[in-house]
Amino acid sequence: MAILFDTEPGTRADIRNEIALIEPRDTLEKTTRREVLSWIDSGVEICRISKPATPPKHLISYFVLVDDEHILLVDHINAELWLPTGGHVEQGEHPKATALREANEELSIQGEFLYERPLFLSTVDTVGKTAGHTDVCIWYALRGSRNSKYRIDQTEFRGIKWFHKDDVPIEHTDPHMRRFLAKLYPEQ
Repeated sequence: MAILFDTEPGTRADIRNEIALIEPRDTLEKTTRREVLSWIDSGVEICRISKPATPPKHLISYFVLVDDEHILLVDHINAELWLPTGGHVEQGEHPKATALREANEELSIQGEFLYERPLFLSTVDTVGKTAGHTDVCIWYALRGSRNSKYRIDQTEFRGIKWFHKDDVPIEHTDPHMRRFLAKLYPEQ
């Protein structure tokens, strides 16, 4: 696996390096990582440059707030699913910076990473009101607290809820959520 050196945060090489550091848990994630790295290496635009979906495949950073065996999900208005919080990686922005920016914008918090590296990688064809494009999802875990009050962006979310890892609404969330949870909570 090639790691590129001498990179500035948010450059294509830096984003590639971030993804190359993800250790796949299963064959699908290994295949996804290989395909995403090839996509980045192809030179096509990897960040969304206009809403809702130009280019039709682009990067997003999910950040999952974690408190012990609970995760925070949002009732996403456009996707019509319970999803992790997160958002589109902007041009020149590192995916970790996206996670922190979105934590502030969507929940009014200063994010604190549980792990230095992203935990998971997936691609998903979007559904709901903005269906029809592909999100390349870089998943981060951030420290959260079920005792904290979070102020949400009501233009994006109907509400928020903490779910025990065994009670996540798998049929009404990201299709890769079960695999993410297995990686977040290995052998439990």
